[in-house]
Amino acid sequence: MHTRSIEMINVLDVKYKEYSHWKELSNQDLLIINKAKETRNFAYANHSKFKVVAALLLDNNKILTENNQEIGAYPSSSICAERTIIFYTVTNYLCAKIIKMVVVAGKHNPISIPLSTCKARRQILIKYKCRLKMPIEFLFTGIKGKVIKFSQCANFLPFSFYESTL
Repeated sequence: MHTRSIEMINVLDVKYKEYSHWKELSNQDLLIINKAKETRNFAYANHSKFKVVAALLLDNNKILTENNQEIGAYPSSSICAERTIIFYTVTNYLCAKIIKMVVVAGKHNPISIPLSTCKARRQILIKYKCRLKMPIEFLFTGIKGKVIKFSQCANFLPFSFYESTL
């Protein structure tokens, strides 16, 4: 007697919106992206030449920005823009809620491909989404061109872990 194994295929449906042109974005999204672009040049990326800036919109309408910082022990001792801005915000704006995060990244030449944040940074976003008990919108883009927008950061890290599972 033979037993047949049936292979199950699960499909992961990741929901996001892609904007081909910045003119398709809301005024609020454009404001945050432009604020991020203004501070991108302050990133210290002498080793990788890859400048990243993260901007947060808080529930008090304040926009905060931070950028990546590389030091001589690159890459192990470098600090990414996303972690810097989140840790700064939860330390200095204790009662504020993060509504939206924007990440603008690229080298000196204008990249038009949206560049996502890494899994470790995504997990930090999930942590603070749970702490705040509300979704955090997330947008990422290059220096120009397309923008990818997630209505909540959990949508782009579907297999994240939560404190309740640890």
